[in-house]
Amino acid sequence: MTKYIRRAAALCALLLVALLVNAARVQVFQARSYDDNPANRRQTIARYSQPRGAILVDGRPVTGSRDSGEQLRYERTYRDGPLYAPVTGFASQLYGTSFLENTEDGILSGTDPMLSRLPLYNDITRAQNPGGKVVTTLDPAAQRAAYAGLGSRRGAVAALQPSTGKILALVSTPSYDPAVLSGTGSAVKEAWRRLNGAESKPMLNRAIRQTYPPGSTFKVVTAAAALDAGAVSDVDAETTSPDPFTLPGTTTRLTNEVEGCEDASLRYAFAWSCNTVFAKLGVDVGLQDMTRTAAAFGFNDRELKVPFSVAPSNFDTRLDRAQLALSSIGQFNTRATPLQMAMIAAAVAGDGTVRAPYLVDRTTTRDGTTVSATSPRTLHRAMYPTTATQMRELMTDVVSKGTGRKAAIRGATVGGKTGTAQHGVGNSGIPYAWFISWAQADDSMEAAVAVAVVVEDAAADRVDISGGGDAAPIAKAVMKAVLGF
Repeated sequence: MTKYIRRAAALCALLLVALLVNAARVQVFQARSYDDNPANRRQTIARYSQPRGAILVDGRPVTGSRDSGEQLRYERTYRDGPLYAPVTGFASQLYGTSFLENTEDGILSGTDPMLSRLPLYNDITRAQNPGGKVVTTLDPAAQRAAYAGLGSRRGAVAALQPSTGKILALVSTPSYDPAVLSGTGSAVKEAWRRLNGAESKPMLNRAIRQTYPPGSTFKVVTAAAALDAGAVSDVDAETTSPDPFTLPGTTTRLTNEVEGCEDASLRYAFAWSCNTVFAKLGVDVGLQDMTRTAAAFGFNDRELKVPFSVAPSNFDTRLDRAQLALSSIGQFNTRATPLQMAMIAAAVAGDGTVRAPYLVDRTTTRDGTTVSATSPRTLHRAMYPTTATQMRELMTDVVSKGTGRKAAIRGATVGGKTGTAQHGVGNSGIPYAWFISWAQADDSMEAAVAVAVVVEDAAADRVDISGGGDAAPIAKAVMKAVLGF
């Protein structure tokens, strides 16, 4: 009888070991596959079982959470949703997340291990940390000024702090309220269909995801390349620039919108935006130096993140001389995001240094303990400091006595560059209006802000140059907001 008891006990022990081994296999080694299985709703239910952390602007939350009482309990809410949508993005139970809601999801949802003092304990107990906070670099006054300035028009504004790369404003219009995508009801599905089908594309972040032909604002890059390469040694000396200028290897003649461009000095050509002078300068500088300078400013960078990804701005590296001439005045297939053009203005204001733009100052736990912080870093040296000094003079002339007078601010030095970018079949579309600029208070040692504005549906008056007429006043309002004027 004892023999049978021993055998039964051994069998029970074997079954117990097999049970433990299988439990370990399921709960430890295969846990991730079960967690990631679309049929497993536990993770989704847990994700929405607590309030989501806040995104802060100037210390105030612009996001929140609402208890819906549903299975996916907490829905995202937004304060001034359309104003901050290009920054926050949306957090939807049905359609996922975008922009900061996406890149900082671990912090906001509480799943980032850095939020826990004992990460291993959380893994064992399956405990969930409260959602943390994301502190942005935005200046709310600048953000509001940009949004109000664009109004009902399509366009975008990007503003940076030149010395650090902090993004002070990031606006895209038309916009939308991300709150309409929170929840699981039929209204959310209808809102998603309507927003994605809208001809005006309100969910497109034009400041970072849309590229435009930069037009004459690109002449900042061409002028910097010419000065660095020695193609121009004196900004006040005459250049050998015919008017009109025949594109090399073609019979196509390039003309100007203003008088006095034949053999004009770089200073005059920059202030009054002479196409012929800059097209010839681009050819004189050569493709190698032009592409090098463009890359140093940030063109063709496919890795830029702020922290969400930015569409790469394009300056072609394979151009014939005629194409190079057109590219040097921001035409042909040269394209840029508003953020890229703000980086150009910031580089001029910052002694030729291109700082990496960033939108998140730091992340914290719910009680305010810092989890991570962003430090300013240099991406490239775009031009020599002496060249940057000369470029600041040229950009200041544009505002003081050229095409950008509507950007002038009493009590500050303002530099700028206007631009109109042709588009459409046979350039039949209304030109995009551009203005890039920087501003430095008279009692300050450094520039406080660099701005880029593009207006898609500008009322283009070619006598006034629409960049100066439509975009410059918006840039002025943003600069005044940052300066506190």
